[in-house]
Amino acid sequence: MPDRVEELAAQGFSLPPAERMRLLDLLLDSLNQPRSDAEDDTLKVEISRRVAAHERGEGRL
Repeated sequence: MPDRVEELAAQGFSLPPAERMRLLDLLLDSLNQPRSDAEDDTLKVEISRRVAAHERGEGRL
C-alpha cells in the first residue's frame, strides 16, 4: 500500500520553489495552532508522570 505522506511529498517536490515555500508556510502554520484545554491537561499529566518517574530513578526524561 502506498504511503500517503510519500505521495504528497512527491507532489510537493514537483512544485516550483515559490509554491513549495507557500506549502511549507501553510504546513508550519498548521503546527503552530494553540492547544485546546484538553490537550494542555493531557500534556501536564504526562509531564508530571515523567518527572515523578525520574525522581524515583525510573525511566528517562
